[in-house]
Amino acid sequence: MRNQLLFSSAFGKVLVCLIVFFGFNGCKPDTDQPEFLLRTALLVNEEHTWYKAFVYFGEILEERSKGRIKVEVYPSEQLAKEIEAIRLIQADVIDMTTTGSTLTNWFEVATFCELPFLMQDSTDMNRYINGPIGTLMEEEMINKSGLRSLGHFERGPRHLTSNRPIRHPDDLKGLIVRVPNVPSFVTLWKALGAKPTPMAFSEVFTSLQQGTIEAQENPFALVNNAGFAEVQKYLNLTGHVMSWVYPVVGEKQFQRLPPDLQKLFLEAAKDMQSYEHRLFLENEKKVQDQLKAKGMEFIEVDKDAFQEKCEEAIYNSLSPDMQIIYNQLKKEKDAS
Repeated sequence: MRNQLLFSSAFGKVLVCLIVFFGFNGCKPDTDQPEFLLRTALLVNEEHTWYKAFVYFGEILEERSKGRIKVEVYPSEQLAKEIEAIRLIQADVIDMTTTGSTLTNWFEVATFCELPFLMQDSTDMNRYINGPIGTLMEEEMINKSGLRSLGHFERGPRHLTSNRPIRHPDDLKGLIVRVPNVPSFVTLWKALGAKPTPMAFSEVFTSLQQGTIEAQENPFALVNNAGFAEVQKYLNLTGHVMSWVYPVVGEKQFQRLPPDLQKLFLEAAKDMQSYEHRLFLENEKKVQDQLKAKGMEFIEVDKDAFQEKCEEAIYNSLSPDMQIIYNQLKKEKDAS
């Protein structure tokens, strides 16, 4: 209860600050004000493909709507951290963000966005997104969190960074690893012998620098964009999660658009997804070379040992309903 009160208090302060901020800015006279102004909160910086994709989305949407819709994009958690951003969308203060398994705070099936060792590659990922599980996630997203999916961005495999090489789960003993606020991630690293510590992304660099945490895990692009090469020596190729993130808009905000703008909006969203995917593919190899050039040493790991040690714990952490879905997904994967 105390944690809930603290969270509510913190969220309330963020809400008040943003209302004041946007209120003062709204007082400025603007003769060129669009019919619909949509504010986007992102955790990534301006160099990341998600930011570039949303900027592109805003440009084509403004052009195609003849200025009726304008999109403002705020990177690097300037407006809010991920969970706060979702709550601010629900409160109708901002309008869009990116999110994935953090949605487990609203509906359980979102855990399959980033369930460790479930998917091996992008083929697996796209099969899930375009199949019944993806449809269910998008329905739950609207009904239980008030968000509408605008497509998906591939994240690439998540890997562990550290200041000592990690080749086997035994090497993890006692290692303090930052994880996002996602139950399956906590379960994974605890089962492997580490000490998982949920933490907002914006706090990770300083915490690594100060030694509050000793390791973190993310895809190549986020490792590079966040500058983790400055405070971490080894990039251990665990590939423990293949995942995607949803660009989302508030359902209330979407329904507020007239039908002609809704159509333009969804068409522009498809183009944004295609644009981001091109950037992602171009960036994935380049970013690995950049990390090596910055001094990071890539470490091959015993992936089978990692999977074997945590698989039972991950399965047991799921509810009976989610275990049924998990078994079905595994069966489909084995049959493919």
